[in-house]
Parts: sequence; structure tokens; C-alpha cells
Amino acid sequence: MSTAAAGAALTPQTVAIRGGGIAANCCAHLLARAGIPTTHTAGGRAPVPAILLSDTALALLRSVFDRPDLFADRPRITRRIVAWGAREPAMLPHDAVVLSESDLDTALGAPSLPLPGPALTIHTAPPFPVGELRGFGARRTVAVQIRLRHEDDHSACWIEAVEEGWLFLIPSASGGAWMLCVGAPIDTLLTQSRHITPRVELAGEPSSSFETSPRMLAALQGPDWLACGSAAIGFDPICGDGTAQAVREAILACAVIGEIRDGGDAPALRQHFESMMIGAMRRHLRLCAQFYASGGQGGWWQTQLADLAEGFDWCTGRLATMPEPRYELHDFRLVARGAAA
Repeated sequence: MSTAAAGAALTPQTVAIRGGGIAANCCAHLLARAGIPTTHTAGGRAPVPAILLSDTALALLRSVFDRPDLFADRPRITRRIVAWGAREPAMLPHDAVVLSESDLDTALGAPSLPLPGPALTIHTAPPFPVGELRGFGARRTVAVQIRLRHEDDHSACWIEAVEEGWLFLIPSASGGAWMLCVGAPIDTLLTQSRHITPRVELAGEPSSSFETSPRMLAALQGPDWLACGSAAIGFDPICGDGTAQAVREAILACAVIGEIRDGGDAPALRQHFESMMIGAMRRHLRLCAQFYASGGQGGWWQTQLADLAEGFDWCTGRLATMPEPRYELHDFRLVARGAAA
């Protein structure tokens, strides 16, 4: 397909958003703000029971939705307590709110409009146009509802590394709490835990296991589609940046669509989106490696570190085949580099 034909095929008179989650809701809002009609079909994945929304992610959402008081009334997390490697727990200041994904959908969700014939589709849930999902490791994870034994733990999240994995304790907005158990079976992890296990009681059955290793689609764009959100680009929860990343992906995707509508080079803009997403994954893998290099010395930890190194090299190889970025993001709009000033 020629560049001109590709650009014409992508001119977004209407954009279909297929899938739920924070990225889909942000895209619907930003495109409506830009005057681009959308149709939104939600669903496609199970909701997350508890989200720790950092002040960075909250600031992004407030900016996207122009709601400076968004979630101002929610319970706050003020401390992060980390027991990592062989070190004793360290208490760090932490600024975040806790809510469920249904809270996000209720506050931010967009209605579905029956607009036929979309010129472009944003996918935030499977099935994707390109089905291959590249995973950077294998981390068996279960979630379990718990009760906290100590009242002061309702304003803190705990992270503990053990011999065969790690535990992440997240208070919930309802006054209970959830715990992510990453690595070995939950009974094994709780037996190996010195700090979290004495502070909790199990209050429900563990979920079925799911994957939390970093992962991304082998392709994130095509002539008539873009893919974003946690189902397309999944971050390891160890870094706590997944929600903010989903918002950033939505902002960039909508900026790309806006520039295409205004006559920009559609193939170059789509490739810019994909290269930025690969670059974000590469930075995430580097950061993850710092945590997994210091979490433990056993075989499980060494396997995770090797998988992260392989993923970092894969991203580096992909980026080497792509041109240098031609655009910069300014106030929800893309501009050509050198023209921003």
C-alpha cells in the first residue's frame, strides 16, 4: 500500500474503541474532546479488584478528564513498607488512593454510541488483529482477599520478597485488603514470609492463577488499528506504574489519531506510536531488573532476571530497525520535532 493510500485508509471520521479499562475510557474522552466521534464496546477481560492509584497516575487522570477533584474523597495510602532481599522492612512515604476498577468505570466510563463504519479501531482487549503476545518471563500469580490484623496497616501497602517469589499487600477502599502472591504456590510463599504473614488472615479462596510478567503484542498498530492498555502492553506490578502507563498510552494513541485526522503522515505516526510503546517497555524491563537482581539469590529470582535481560535485548533489537522519533507530545498534541519551540 502506498503512503497516500495508507493515510487515506486511516482518516478517522469515526473511531471504534473495543474493550474496557482505563485506556479505553481515556481514549473515548480524549477523542470526544478533539471532536472525533467514537463508538465504544466495553468488556473483554475480568476487572481488577483493587488498584493502587499513585498521585502521578491520579494527576494524569485529572488532566485528561479535566476533573481536579477526581477521587479526592477516597482512602489514601501514605506509606509503602518494603522488605526486600535480606534487608529488614523499610518504611517509605507513599502517596496513592485505593479503588476498584469498577470505581474507575463508574467515574470515567463513556457511553456506547451506535456509529457505523469506523475508519479506525483502538483495541484494548483481545482478540487483537495480531494475536501474538510476547511475554518476558513467567510469573504465576494469584490474588486473595485478606483481613488485616493491625489497624495502622489500612494506610500502608506492604511488599515482601521471599525465597521463591514476592507478596504485595494492598488495602482496599471497602476496608478489607487484597494480596498478590507472585511465584510459588500461595502456601509456600506464606510459609516463607517473615513480615506479611503475621499481619494478615485469609478471608477468601485464592483466585485462579494469572500472569503478571511484562508482555506486549508483537505488533501494536496496523493500517486501520492501534492497540493499547494493559491487555496489549502489560507491566509487572512490582513497579506500580501500570495505571499511569495505560493513561499515557491512551494520550499518545489519541494524539496520533488527531494528527492523522489533520493530514499527518499516517504510517509515520503509527510507527511513532509503536516505537514509543516499545521504548516504554524497554525502560520498564530495565527497572524491573533492578528489583529482581536484589530480591533474592535463588533459582526463581535468577530465572526472572534472565528473562528480563532477554526481553530488554528483544526491545533493543526492535527499536534498532525503526527511525528516530519524529514527533513530540505537547499538551495532548503531537508536533514535529524541531517545531515545538
